[in-house]
Amino acid sequence: MAEAGVQSEDYMAFLRQPSSNMDDSGFFSIQVISEALKVWNLDLIPYSSQDPVAMTARENPVEQCAFICNFKEHWLTIRKLGHQWFNLNSLLTGPELISDTFLAMFLAQLQQEGYSIFLITGELPNCEADQLLKITRAFQPIKPQLISDTDNAGSSDNSGKNPTQFIDEDALQRALAESREMLEAEDAELQRAVRLSMEGDAEEQTSDRVETAEEIRQRRLAYLASTDNPQAEDTGTQDMTDDAMLQEALKMSMESA
Repeated sequence: MAEAGVQSEDYMAFLRQPSSNMDDSGFFSIQVISEALKVWNLDLIPYSSQDPVAMTARENPVEQCAFICNFKEHWLTIRKLGHQWFNLNSLLTGPELISDTFLAMFLAQLQQEGYSIFLITGELPNCEADQLLKITRAFQPIKPQLISDTDNAGSSDNSGKNPTQFIDEDALQRALAESREMLEAEDAELQRAVRLSMEGDAEEQTSDRVETAEEIRQRRLAYLASTDNPQAEDTGTQDMTDDAMLQEALKMSMESA
């Protein structure tokens, strides 16, 4: 039809016709989404089907990577980021943290509310949030609210603020820096302990060294020189031969030991 020209009346009338695959609100059919996911080698499997992969997912949904859910003209995604699950519903004020124990119950609740759930299989593309949450877990003391409930509540002390609380990038960087400093301090302390240990071993080896004969002789002479009668001792020392003096010093050393 475009061959007649994109400005032709027939082509313009064709564009104005409603499509079963999308509408003006941005709603896409499951066929369109399935084709789009094939770009990343991802497939969609109905969660409640008898497909063996779907049956395994119902038994242990925590081991899967993501789900997409549809109710009427609204889609939402439930995805694992890092090691935690999140409800990425655009009707909420922010992502909702889902515990592993609550995931199966949450999926069952969506089914009871009329949602069609599809399991996503394949390896999801890398993203910054996934990498960050593999380093440190998220925590959420306050659950997000429906945007409609927030609008109806009007202005309040918390208006304009996101009630969800996830990882603070600055806090994470500070924590990483402090961790590096602690590791460096521990390494320096370990090096100091090793150095002191080596010095202690050297001192111990020095203290265990056997004195030479000359050192014993000199220590004996110093001892004799410090007695009350240095002149008499010095005279006696002059009469002694070096060999006799050495024998006497060895004897005294053994007696003192």
